[in-house]
Formats: sequence, C-alpha cells, structure tokens
Amino acid sequence: MCRWLGYIGAPIEPRELLYDTERSLIEQSRRHSAAVGLPNGDGTGLGWYGHSTEPALFRSEAPAWGDANLRELASEVSTGLFLAHVRAATGTPVQETNCHPFRYGTWLFVHNGYIADFARIRRELLMAVDPSLFSSIQGSTDSELMFHLALTFGLESDPIGGLERMAGFVEATAEAAGIDSPLQMTIGLADGEKLYAARYSSGPVTNTLFVSEDAHSVQMLYPERERLTHLSETARVVVSEPLVDLPGMWREVPAGSALVIGDELAQFAFAPSRAW
Repeated sequence: MCRWLGYIGAPIEPRELLYDTERSLIEQSRRHSAAVGLPNGDGTGLGWYGHSTEPALFRSEAPAWGDANLRELASEVSTGLFLAHVRAATGTPVQETNCHPFRYGTWLFVHNGYIADFARIRRELLMAVDPSLFSSIQGSTDSELMFHLALTFGLESDPIGGLERMAGFVEATAEAAGIDSPLQMTIGLADGEKLYAARYSSGPVTNTLFVSEDAHSVQMLYPERERLTHLSETARVVVSEPLVDLPGMWREVPAGSALVIGDELAQFAFAPSRAW
C-alpha cells in the first residue's frame, strides 16, 4: 500500500510532517506496520502551493528515505497547503511519471489503492477520458487515470461529485468485465484553497485514513508539546496512518465518507454514482 498525507493551515515547512514526527511519512515509507510486509520504495512526490495559483511539483522514482533532494526541498519550502506521497507500485513501472501527486491546472491528486485487474479494463477506462484531457496523462498508473476520469466527470466544479462519478464508472466497467470488488481507494485532492479526501472500497476492507483534530484542541490536550504550539488553530492533517501516537489527536475517517477542509472541516457520505 502507498502512503500519503495532506496539510492545510498556516504555512509550515513540509519537513515537519515528512521527517520530524515519530511516525513521519518518510519513516512509514521504509518501516510499515507489522501487518504490511513491503516498504514504499517505488518513488515519492511533494506538491505544494506557493506564489502561483498553480501548484509546484517535485517527483522522484528514488525511494523516499534516500532522496536528498526531497529532504532539502522539504526544509526550504514554506506552504499552507501540500500533498505528499510515497509509492508502492501495483504492477506499473517504477518511473517518475508514475509518481504522485498528479497535477492538472490548480489541482493536485494522490491515491492509495488500486483498480483490480486494471490491465483488463484499462482501454475502456482510457477511452472514457475527455479528449481535451487525454494529452495530460503522462504515466501508466490506474491512479492517474482515475484522476483524469474524475476531471472528465466534473471534478473541477464539483470535486466530491466528480470522484463519486469516477468511482461509479470504474465499478460499472469492472462489473461488465466480470471483476468483483474492483476499487480500493483513499484519495487526497487539493485546489489551492481547500483540501479534500475520500475513503472508499468496493469490498468489505478499506485502506485506512485519519484526520487530525483541529490544532487548537490538540494544543489544549498537550500544552507541553512544543512542536504543536506554532500551528494555526484550524490546521489539519489527513494521513494514511497517524504520524504520532497521541490519544485524542486523530479521528479515523469512516469508510464510505469524504472530507472537505477549508476554514472548517465538513464530512459527507461518499457513494459512487452512475449518473455520468
């Protein structure tokens, strides 16, 4: 399984979440929990918003834990909204264009999961992408294709609805091909102003996803934790798995739900739609 995180709040150096916490994203990339045997060594990426409305992007096919460029960049950038990802390939090549985040216009996208039997339905899924978006697909992953299908189905004007219609289309296409439980996904999405997340699977087991409580509440719980004191009161982090073991800091995102985080956090049911 891949791992990813998203942050929104007052500007910080991404290093604080990628490297400095007890179970940082980089630590997760090389030492999974006991339930997962393989590291996330098939590439890494960081996308962030700065001076431009369009996000900046760094991606590398090198393992995250050994990428000196990522370490230096994460200490020099200061940003109030970013997505980071460490990859474990699920059948597509280890190459830079297959590393997350994926970018289109003002949007960033990361994914943990897979489309089952992707090779069997890849052509049908590709043919459904809007022709105006097709040239933006640079790699060969199911993740990047899911992003472009969501764009095709209206993500830019309706982010959660676009993801729901994408999921419904993937499930319908797989069903027609006789593929059971085709979709496993946690998704992170950003547009420069808000952070979106969704947790869903077609089967009974869904990859984990957590969101932090607002920073003010966590600061009240742990006033002695100096690292928390400079975070803005409404800052939030969305993670595949907690970065630090602090009771009361993390809330598990229920399977079949989505988050929208701006000045406040809103939670919605996530239900794949076939109304495309």
